[in-house]
Amino acid sequence: MADPKGFLKTTERELPARRPVAIRLMDWKEVYEQGDAAVLKRQAGRCMDCGVPFCHQGCPLGNLIPEWNDLVWRDEGRAAIERLHATNNFPEFTGRLCPAPCESSCVLGINQPAVTIKQVEVSIIDQAFAKGWVQPQPPGRLTGKTVAVVGSGPAGLAAAQQLTRAGHTVAVFERDDRIGGLLRYGIPDFKMEKKHLELRLAQMTAEGTRFRANVNIGVDITWDDLRARYDAVVVATGAMVPRDLPIPGRDLPGVHFAMEYLVQQNKIGAGGSIEAQITAEGKHVVVLGGGDTGADCIGTAHRQLAASVTNLAIGKQPGTTRPEHQPWPMSPTLFEVSSAHEEGGTRQYLASTVEFLANEFGEVRAIRIAETEYLDGRRVPKAGTEREIPADLVLLAMGFTGPEPDELSHQLKLPFDGRGNVERDGHYQTSHEGVFVAGDAGRGQSLIVWAIAEGRAAAAAVDQFLEGQTQLPSPVKPTDRSFAL
Repeated sequence: MADPKGFLKTTERELPARRPVAIRLMDWKEVYEQGDAAVLKRQAGRCMDCGVPFCHQGCPLGNLIPEWNDLVWRDEGRAAIERLHATNNFPEFTGRLCPAPCESSCVLGINQPAVTIKQVEVSIIDQAFAKGWVQPQPPGRLTGKTVAVVGSGPAGLAAAQQLTRAGHTVAVFERDDRIGGLLRYGIPDFKMEKKHLELRLAQMTAEGTRFRANVNIGVDITWDDLRARYDAVVVATGAMVPRDLPIPGRDLPGVHFAMEYLVQQNKIGAGGSIEAQITAEGKHVVVLGGGDTGADCIGTAHRQLAASVTNLAIGKQPGTTRPEHQPWPMSPTLFEVSSAHEEGGTRQYLASTVEFLANEFGEVRAIRIAETEYLDGRRVPKAGTEREIPADLVLLAMGFTGPEPDELSHQLKLPFDGRGNVERDGHYQTSHEGVFVAGDAGRGQSLIVWAIAEGRAAAAAVDQFLEGQTQLPSPVKPTDRSFAL
């Protein structure tokens, strides 16, 4: 284990400081300052190397957390990245974007703050890239089999890297102008600068993975033609259909889905240009939805110099301590202050949106809201509590309902389940032989660790389908829903 007395000597969590708000709002760089090596070693030393490490179960990737904590404490960074990469293709993404269910299941968390697993993880991979320890791993032989991966988010990239290393010739298709999916255009730079994505794509290219941007499968190439060209196809298109709010005034100019807004700013940040860009500058912005996407909208609006930012959530404000019905090692619902919330604005809970109101030009000017009350288990607006709040820009960040069904259902005739996801069997294969589904397209909206885990597992299923056997790891099954016990 790491320091045998580490958790006794260091009882508090220590994380890198966030850059001062006034400074970070002037740019789009990541919010955290460079961490201190001594603090990192001290935090890694708090890991107890439990006999039953529940952190393994908290993460669907099965990350070998006690092992690389021990190696960090011993200053063996190269060995640490080898253990980390053994289960996780992209720790530079998960270490920045994952909400860390592993920390919720940390045994130390029973009576102390959990080990800073996520920070140790991202520090390992950042050091590895900086020191040149992350090198291409091309296959020793080629199988002669070809695989098309549709979608270049974390699930698609994980499947592609695993299959390329297994010796298959893999092409990744992406309808956007650059590879990365939501990693590229859905995640603001202040959460993850795109240099980290570029470093990983360079490695994958050197390994032999082929990338095809600006190709919309189903439009530029039909799904049937794609299946005929390749020995197997992996659908990793994500769950991109946003949840709407069909109330009066929904069609007013100024009411947008969150991803419309975020994608445009990320394209601007990448050097592109957007005609009639949706911008928060000088506007009263209201964000509906209290999750990560809503926080991304809040941080973006602050950097665009919004006049005000209000975040509305229909439900109750979570508590600051673990609730009784979510005991350790479950992942609890807690009230959190993200870097975006820290930067300003107001948050209102139990706020039901009733109507979007127009000005004399037919544009949104305000939102009529009411207090939320619970009747027969349903959340409804409470009569007599309605009021207006100003809103020149409204962003709907209420989650996603599933993958886009049109071409998949019409061309490949793939069935969808009751939750709106592509149906698949216990080996990630759809009803169309040789067509597999990984990530949110089959699971529904989920965490980045689930996307990578499913990409790895689907790659093993594809390899088994093509070769009749596989040595690739398969960390999760399509039926697995949660590793929080």
